Amino acid sequence: MADNWHGRMRSFSRGPTRFLSETNPEVFLAELLRELRDDRASFSLKVLLLSPLCEYPDLLCSSDSEGEETALDLMSVFSQCPPKSTQFRSHLLVALTCVLICTSCVRSRSRVAQDFLDLLFQVAQDVNDYNDDTPRCLRATACDCLQEMEACCPSLLSQRLEFLSGLRQQETSRLHQVYAGLQIVVLRNAVYQLTQEPGAGAEHLKCLLGGNVSVAWEVDQDTFQTDSKESSMQSSLIQGSMGTVPTLHTGPDCKELRAVLSSLLEESYLFTPLCQAALLHRLTEVVAMVPGIPPAIFRAQLLRLLGTSEVCLFHATLLMKCTFTDSLFSAEDEAFLLKRLLVLSQHALLSTPEKLFYMDCILHFPENRPISCGDSDEALPVLLTPQIASTLLPTVFNDSATLLARLHLQSLLYLEEGEEESRGLACLYDHLTSMLNIVECGGSREIVVTFFRAAYLFLFYFSQVQSYCWDLSEQLCRLYLRHTRLAPHLINLVNQTQERLPEYTWALGLLRGLQNGITKAPLGQLSLHNISWHLKVLMRVAKEGEIRQHSSLGFLSSVITPSLLCVGGDWRLGNSLLGVCRCMLFHPTLDCLFTSLADILQHLVCCYGDTDIQDHARLYYTLLTTVSREKLAMMLAQEAAESGQQVKKRTLSCLMAENEGLTGALTVHQTKTAVLRLTLVPSEATGEGEELPEKETEDVTEPLEAYRAQFGEPSFAPDITLKYQLVHMQDPCFEQLFSIRLHFVLTDDNYEPLQDISVPCVFRGRPPPVVQLKLKPRQPYPTTLRVSAIFTTQDGFSWHTPLPDVHVAFQQTFLPVPTHPSWAREVRLQLFERLWDEISSETADCAVSLFCCQLQKADLNVLVGKHFCHFLVSHPGDKDEFRVLFFLPPQSHLLLRVQCEEDAVHFSIASDSWQLLPLINAYLLTVTSSQEGATC
Repeated sequence: MADNWHGRMRSFSRGPTRFLSETNPEVFLAELLRELRDDRASFSLKVLLLSPLCEYPDLLCSSDSEGEETALDLMSVFSQCPPKSTQFRSHLLVALTCVLICTSCVRSRSRVAQDFLDLLFQVAQDVNDYNDDTPRCLRATACDCLQEMEACCPSLLSQRLEFLSGLRQQETSRLHQVYAGLQIVVLRNAVYQLTQEPGAGAEHLKCLLGGNVSVAWEVDQDTFQTDSKESSMQSSLIQGSMGTVPTLHTGPDCKELRAVLSSLLEESYLFTPLCQAALLHRLTEVVAMVPGIPPAIFRAQLLRLLGTSEVCLFHATLLMKCTFTDSLFSAEDEAFLLKRLLVLSQHALLSTPEKLFYMDCILHFPENRPISCGDSDEALPVLLTPQIASTLLPTVFNDSATLLARLHLQSLLYLEEGEEESRGLACLYDHLTSMLNIVECGGSREIVVTFFRAAYLFLFYFSQVQSYCWDLSEQLCRLYLRHTRLAPHLINLVNQTQERLPEYTWALGLLRGLQNGITKAPLGQLSLHNISWHLKVLMRVAKEGEIRQHSSLGFLSSVITPSLLCVGGDWRLGNSLLGVCRCMLFHPTLDCLFTSLADILQHLVCCYGDTDIQDHARLYYTLLTTVSREKLAMMLAQEAAESGQQVKKRTLSCLMAENEGLTGALTVHQTKTAVLRLTLVPSEATGEGEELPEKETEDVTEPLEAYRAQFGEPSFAPDITLKYQLVHMQDPCFEQLFSIRLHFVLTDDNYEPLQDISVPCVFRGRPPPVVQLKLKPRQPYPTTLRVSAIFTTQDGFSWHTPLPDVHVAFQQTFLPVPTHPSWAREVRLQLFERLWDEISSETADCAVSLFCCQLQKADLNVLVGKHFCHFLVSHPGDKDEFRVLFFLPPQSHLLLRVQCEEDAVHFSIASDSWQLLPLINAYLLTVTSSQEGATC
């Protein structure tokens, strides 16, 4: 029964909604509650059964009445539960809290919710249990549940403030901070509620702090939501760290509240840093809402807080400074705090995230008397001068995040300096140039990304300093010509700069420089890879109406003129050529480009070696020569309302444009979901091969040497051939698929790259074609192949679709040992024995091991017949032993001796590659566990 519940809980966790849709939620909940009441069930199982109620109470209890009934059942289970089962009782309290909150029973003032609150207070008030830590854990859970209910229904416990204060004062164990945290949350919400009530003042506050012992159910919960944006007209407003804070006018008579706050502050140093930070946050809010309490109440804690090394406490200190400014922090405190931030932001013993936090605090430093009135939320403090911040200059030895953060800070610091006298600006540009030199010398991808982000920051802040910006543009052009793979980074830099700085022409200047460098480069020295990147850059250049395109057309013409390049018919190159031509159709100077562009398109139609490219070039040529420029621009600029769906009919009215990298109707579409999948067909290499016929044995005296002489080199190793069905996913939008090209991408280096596979057609409703996947391992390990396909539909459009990954299991690398056809079983048996002896005696990469499991002899015979029969080199004889020999290309072997012993079945393992042992063990565990009644 327990195993059944474990399986059901796993199914529920994988998909709660789907699980409940397949069963009756009421029946499932009833069975779950019945099992919780069953005394025969273990407490570990009961804790597991509570997880759905803790995580998805709204799915199991769809109404308030179901929530009340479920809560009553859980409270009954709690009352009957033995006191020693603390863990289960704690989980019961959590489950009850989740059910009551999520079903709105607390907000609807139900009786069961009030009874549960009484139960929580009954558990929480058993303070100072010195002899046993177990009830202490239960009390901590009760306090957490009370705090959660107060957080979800603010002011729910406001009439219990005096009671909570008494519990905190009585508790002397480490739970003292738990009671303090609960008290300050209730106090904060209670004070906020008073600020929303007209005419509330000191007397109301005094009554609240000395309230009765009943829960304030009569308060309308809708009036005191903590995130409410409306406040009473009778409440005055102050500006603080929390934005607009309502205030409670109590006058100077606040001694009861001051006593409570002082008591909490005096005890705060005993708490953990996180509890201290939470306490200080809530205390700051309370003092901000009650002007009768002076901020100087925190003064005694400042000395400790200013010197703290805890991030959370430092953040709480900055929060207080933002709220109270010079009413709590003097000018000397402010200067000390800023210097402290500078030290911590570069401290060698702190982690990078901590240093970045302190640097961000400098950017948002709350000054006592800020003079900045800009809209930006980032403004450096007046006290921060270039001399003080010189220690935060970026260096090439900084990590990426630190370097960019420092550059950002220094850019803000030098932003207002003039071009001539700005030594700091020159220093920043020198640093940027150093990073560019590292990229030029072959820096890593992280260095490249960091450099371009740094270049963007520099341009964003100093785009008005033309001398540096134009020099950077020239260096970027030279960098690109040496490393064309940086084209995507340069295009992205241009796009972001134009978007954020539309009034500056730096991006146009960079594009002109790139165009000039590309078109003047000797074509004979360019590889196909470089040409592809050049075309992507020219495609971006062609989108700018202010840039002349004659030189770009000249480059296109020179690229397609060599016959070998066109005859080769590379689809990706042709698509890039068409992309540039398509952008030319938008250009405002199209009339001047007409003849050259038409010649290029006509050449592609006549000479390019790919049919798809020819068809699209013919369409572009037809549009160019028969449609006016205005109508052409109108048709091509029409955005695709259904760019992810199949186009119904190819007409001029349904032509759609590319939209930021997504293909349009004139190129290749991207399907929303997979249209095809590969399904494995059992391979002959791994289980369907025929046994070698019994022949007269050749005179082979040394089978091991003969075997190595014929098959010992990796080049002679056979490929692993796997057969897959290319299955249609029954998508009605794609009935007939033609000219399918499957592309495979490796996820590791354990196999040689795979060639693309072509399939003529796949029709919905017809038997799927079979494709053969030939794998050539470098190491015989399991792997995953990423698969995609490009195909053409009946209407002539090209589509790209991802396929589900293909997983190659370890056992799929097994092959029968490649031996000479004339070798009979006795010779293969000799080969097995020689290999076994050699592996057992060597120690380099060889290894022997033992795997045991309990199987009946009949089950063992079934297992061997099912998984090993095509790799057997002997049958059970006098020794009642199976010998199994696997060959794992390119050069690994796996030998098994399988024998029934008295206590278990022993799989003796030998392999000339010890790295395979974990995989072998996992494989044997899988195949033996599949036999009914097997234990390993």
